[in-house]
Amino acid sequence: MASSTSRLRIVVAKPGLDGHDRGAKIVARALRDAGHEVIYTGLHQTPEQIVETAIQEDADLIGLSVLSGAHMTLFRRLIELLEERDATDIRVFGGGIIPDEDIPMLEELGVAKVFTPGATTGEITGWVSATFAEPV
Repeated sequence: MASSTSRLRIVVAKPGLDGHDRGAKIVARALRDAGHEVIYTGLHQTPEQIVETAIQEDADLIGLSVLSGAHMTLFRRLIELLEERDATDIRVFGGGIIPDEDIPMLEELGVAKVFTPGATTGEITGWVSATFAEPV
C-alpha cells in the first residue's frame, strides 16, 4: 500500500440501477481533497466494469455507494471478480443504505468497512488514511 506521503488510487463507483450519485460524488471529492487520486466511474456500472476499471487504473481501493438494496449481491460479485482476476490486493469499502444486520456478512465477504447514512466525509477520509497509510 501507499506510504503516508503518497497518494492512494481510489475507484469510487455506483453499481447497479440506482440513479442517485450525490453522496458518491461528495465522498469522491473529499477523498481527492484529502490528497488521494480518485477515479469516479459514474452511474449504472456493473461489477465487471468496476473491477476492470480498478485493475486498469492500478487502484488501491474501490469504494462502492449502494442505495438500491442490492448491496449483498453487488458487493459479493465484486469480491468474486477481484478473486477471479487475482486482484485481491485491491481492497473494497462502501456505504449507502445498508442495514446494520448486513454489515457483519459484508465484512465476512471481505468488505473492509461499511459506512452508513450519517457518516461524515471526515470519518471516511480518516479511516482511509489510518487504515491504508503505511507508517514511515
